Amino acid sequence: MTDLIRSEFKLARAEMTETAKRSGQAAGLMSAGGFLAAFGFAALLATLILLLALVVPAWAAAGIVTAVLLLAALIAVLVGRNRIKQVSVAPQRAVDNVKQDVEQIKEGAHHDNS
Repeated sequence: MTDLIRSEFKLARAEMTETAKRSGQAAGLMSAGGFLAAFGFAALLATLILLLALVVPAWAAAGIVTAVLLLAALIAVLVGRNRIKQVSVAPQRAVDNVKQDVEQIKEGAHHDNS
């Protein structure tokens, strides 16, 4: 019986090791994808600057694209800050449920004493 349990644990450990290895590889590939996407976005911005430079001076094209990016960043930060302010640290539903449970227990105890 002990040998059976040991072999099952050994099999479980081998399966978990393989799962962890595959998960690590997947996470690495996803990180590489994100890294390459950031460079792709930078190249897209350079392309936008070059296209805009056909209409306005290059320095103005770069300034316009930079201003749009900074405006987008500001909006994202402000929206994120507002959402963070709305987050409650306490698990509100659980707290409310516990309060209701306490009230019901008190009412039950009060009725039992009457």
